[in-house]
Amino acid sequence: MATTIFGIRNCDTMKKARAWLEAQGIAHDFHDYKHAGIDRARLEAWCDALGWERVINRAGTTFRKLPDAAREGLTRERAVDLMLAQPSMIRRPVIDADGVLGAGFDAASWAELLKQGR
Repeated sequence: MATTIFGIRNCDTMKKARAWLEAQGIAHDFHDYKHAGIDRARLEAWCDALGWERVINRAGTTFRKLPDAAREGLTRERAVDLMLAQPSMIRRPVIDADGVLGAGFDAASWAELLKQGR
């Protein structure tokens, strides 16, 4: 099974997710979208599969620092544009296990998701 997690290297949640995968003996690739970027097609596919509201990280500092006008009345297209411009606004981590996607880390949810990806 090919598993890739996407996020930012120094994020605490990313560290927990990677440690959990390693403890489970699950080989995975890591894509740091803060350094390597993220392409529109992939981000839009995530938004289609998971819902853009699940993909954008509204709780993060980067989102909270936006002017009120940028945060209010957010649409899918505007959210995608914001996440492309500032990848720190993408929820961390996003996991892709053979095409089965998840956003955010929760050990129980990931265990189920990884079963589906097999």
